[in-house]
Amino acid sequence: MLRTLIISAVSGAALTFSATAFAGGQGPEDAKAMLDKAVAAVKADQTLALIMFVKGEGGFLEGDLYPFCFRNADGKTLATPKAVKAGTDVRTLKDRTGNAYGLELYAASQKPEGEITEIKGYQFPKPGTTEPTFQKVSFVTKIGELTCGVGYYK
Repeated sequence: MLRTLIISAVSGAALTFSATAFAGGQGPEDAKAMLDKAVAAVKADQTLALIMFVKGEGGFLEGDLYPFCFRNADGKTLATPKAVKAGTDVRTLKDRTGNAYGLELYAASQKPEGEITEIKGYQFPKPGTTEPTFQKVSFVTKIGELTCGVGYYK
């Protein structure tokens, strides 16, 4: 969720700034809130939710936050950032340091529905880019036949 900071000027006028402009991005609370919103969207209409995730519509692209989803059965990605090709098996994903974070993502899909897994310490490019990479943490949960997550950059 976007937080704002209001500063009163000497003249009594108020200036509103985005907190993310100072913090450089959203944090864990924002990622968890978007994941909750994504879970609700998938439960309401899975097809529509995936379309919104891919397009970044409906509030599903806020700064560096966006949901991603893959099928539990085969690990194939359905809604992904541009840095990951749609249809990729998440189990094959490794970051540039060789960390096989995709195996951790897939392991989360085997846990009970609604249980949130925190995937830490992998490097990933920011939305719309392929370079450079930054440390990322994702919250991931199973929703029926899908597993979805939202991550934030540290």
